[in-house]
Amino acid sequence: MKHHHWRLLFVVLLVIVAWLALTPQPPRELTTGWDKSNHFLAFSTLMICGRLGWSRHWLWLFAGLLAYGGAIELAQSQVPGRDGEWADLLADAIGLAIGQLLSMLALRLFKAA
Repeated sequence: MKHHHWRLLFVVLLVIVAWLALTPQPPRELTTGWDKSNHFLAFSTLMICGRLGWSRHWLWLFAGLLAYGGAIELAQSQVPGRDGEWADLLADAIGLAIGQLLSMLALRLFKAA
């Protein structure tokens, strides 16, 4: 996939993650069964797509996505039936770190191919 495809997927995923996070009752079909793994999976996927779309700006991407996760947690505290949690932000950060490592591997593999 070309950079612009990864960028489009990244933006679509940002919207989906925000919707899932800010919906009072997200669909049960779209959960791993554990809230922290949902955060981990969402943010590792965002990092991978972001890195493949903007490969040179990984530190800004990491910081921006962590701020995005923090903003979601603040907004969730205002949504009926939802809570903002520090542990969710930690799961986001861990997902970002693993996403960074996986994207580095993917970029090396794409470069070698």
